Parts: sequence; structure tokens; C-alpha cells
Amino acid sequence: MSQYQFETVKVTIKDNVAHVQMNRPKSLNSFNPQLIDDVRNAFTALGKDTNVRAIVVSGSGRMFTAGLDLKNNTISASKSGDLARLTYSKRAHLKEFQDAFTAIEGCSQPVIAAIHNGCFGAGVDMVTACDMRYCTKDAYFCVKEVDIGLAADVGSLQRLPKVLGNQSLVRELCYTGRNFYAAEALQHGFVNRVYDSQDELIAESLKIAATIAQKSPVAVVGTKHNLLYARDHSVPEALAYTVTWSSAMLNTEDIPKSVEAFVTKKPANYSKL
Repeated sequence: MSQYQFETVKVTIKDNVAHVQMNRPKSLNSFNPQLIDDVRNAFTALGKDTNVRAIVVSGSGRMFTAGLDLKNNTISASKSGDLARLTYSKRAHLKEFQDAFTAIEGCSQPVIAAIHNGCFGAGVDMVTACDMRYCTKDAYFCVKEVDIGLAADVGSLQRLPKVLGNQSLVRELCYTGRNFYAAEALQHGFVNRVYDSQDELIAESLKIAATIAQKSPVAVVGTKHNLLYARDHSVPEALAYTVTWSSAMLNTEDIPKSVEAFVTKKPANYSKL
């Protein structure tokens, strides 16, 4: 567990399920450089950890996240210095921020976002990189960047349209920066389920993660990998890719184990990847 010691993120692992908790409650889990680094490093490490088969991400304190920490950010405009060098530095910082959420999407394991109360700006970028989203009834989402003079630049404009599948609604949310409440998020399929309290949200999210963790890791990893590939490619391209993938993965011992488990009504004991 020493690899999971971070300043602004708490990681706990139990029964092949990791719970990643953003832990800057006094700052409403807003993203400063340290939290950005910790999120990226935590999910990069978890993605390589074959003892982990599913992940839940949540926020501590009053809300999921208030988005970018405007008091402690290194991305905002500078007024002095060589413009080329300033621009190059800004690009590097933005890429690091993007990489933090791409690390979530790139995890081999499914990642569940458990969202309570506010989820602003970068929080929307973050949860759209997750596989599934659940929230409390008081949750609300906001693509806030437009209100601080920015076009969202770390994932919302790229992933939100694919998650919602409704260009008109996406453009309304991104152009106006209005709040998108739990009931509406559920109606449009942005979240799978809405819970009464944060405690219930976390408990149920961990339960769903535990169910996934009991499945064949070969099957789960392959499913996530092929879903991501299919999202960004044509149907013929994705089918051809799946043929190649499955040609190798059909050799797994997990198939006869799964059949035996089904016949005997006993849980299968799958080896780690």
C-alpha cells in the first residue's frame, strides 16, 4: 500500500475493490497542482495493479469537487515574459491536467464515480472519464469554465457529447454554464441511479464494484477495452479489432471456470491478470 500514499488523495483497497477519495475537504476538493498530480499518479498505479478489479472514486467533505482551484493554479494567464515560453509552459500544464483524467479512462478496471452535492468544471471532466456515474439526490453538475472566460479544455467538450449522446443539450450546458441537477442527469442517462444520501451512494457504489470484481478479469478488461475502441471507431473497424482480441483471449482458463460455476452454482475463483 506504500505506493498509494498521497497528499490529497486517499486510497483504500478491500476485496479487489479500490476506493479513491479526493481529500481536500476544506477547499471543496478543488483541483490544485497537487491534487492533479495525485489523481494522475493514483490511477496510473491502480491501472497496473492486478489485485484491483474495480474502482470507486468519490470526494470527501461537503461536495464532490468545486472544480479548478482558482487560488492555486498555474494555468491562468501571465502578463510578463517571453510569449513563446509562456505558451509552451501553459501547454505542458494543460496536458498534465488532461492526463490526470485520461489515466482514469485508461485504467484497465472499470471506474465508478460516486458524486454527492456539487460537481463543477473539472469535476465534469473527471466523471465523464469514468465508466459509470451514480449520485445523490442533491447532486448537481456544471460545465463552469464558460463563466471564467474559458472553453472547457480537459475533457468535457470531448467526452460529454459521447456520454450524453445529445448534442443540443450538451451545447446548452456548455454555452450557458447552468446547473444540471440529479433528476435531469438521471433522465438523460448521465447517471445510472440517484440515492438519498452520501452514505447510501458510497455503499451501493462499492457493492456494484464488488459485483464487477467477482467476474472474470479477462472478460471485464476485454469488455472495457473493446467498448472504448468501439466508441472511437466505426462498427466494421471495431468488429475487426474484436476478432483479433478475442482470438487471443478465448484461450483463457476463465471460460471453463465460468461454465463450471454456472453449472454448480458456486462462485468461480479467477486468477489475477
